[in-house]
Amino acid sequence: MQALKSILTVSFFSLMALGAAAQVKKAPVKKTVAKTKTTVVKKVAPATSPAGSIRVKLTTDMGVMILRLYDKTPKHRDNFVKLVNSKFFDSLLFHRVISQFMIQGGDPQSKNAPVGTMLGAGDVGYTIPAEFDTALFHKKGALAAARTDNPEKASSGCQFYIVQGKTYSDAELNMMEMQMGTKFSARQRAAYKTVGGTPFLDMNYTVFGEVEKGLEVIDKIAAVAKGMGDRPMTDVHMYAEIIK
Repeated sequence: MQALKSILTVSFFSLMALGAAAQVKKAPVKKTVAKTKTTVVKKVAPATSPAGSIRVKLTTDMGVMILRLYDKTPKHRDNFVKLVNSKFFDSLLFHRVISQFMIQGGDPQSKNAPVGTMLGAGDVGYTIPAEFDTALFHKKGALAAARTDNPEKASSGCQFYIVQGKTYSDAELNMMEMQMGTKFSARQRAAYKTVGGTPFLDMNYTVFGEVEKGLEVIDKIAAVAKGMGDRPMTDVHMYAEIIK
């Protein structure tokens, strides 16, 4: 279990470093482009997402989020529903929070965990096979599964994260494409330039839902003071239920 905690940290930070490197390397180019051409980015919502019919009300100490689960990821969807119906998530904490990145929860060891206890190693003893789809990506509000650094990229059976991220320019996204050897779709670019997200995680962690209402709650949780292991110094609990 301790391995889960340490590898989750390494994998998240290695991908976050990739995004940071892209920003630093591309900053001078962004400045030059700004002088020669003015680009106006309209704050419009991206195209309709491929969300399914199952919705989850996630009540936290910072407010309520409504999650909609994707039908394109049935294994993750059904597992999450099973855990919600069994009240597995109730009283658990958002145990790892990184501003402009993500908020993470689902560790069963976080329930009633004493202040200062290092968390992130708890799990349910099984994994979920990766369910990657290029239409499902890490825009702000994306619900995704945490995982260890395993070759199959199989997901944790219970730990999840919700993306906060940040906005990116075309220049930054272009650099990221070169470093990752991938190509962002027009829909991805529109989302990453307006609502923001963590594009460097795409096709590495399974995205299986999104926040339909309550994006501001992510910002509130991400802004709390943190201690060792990025654990909030004031506990942020969660309670989940399926709603119509």
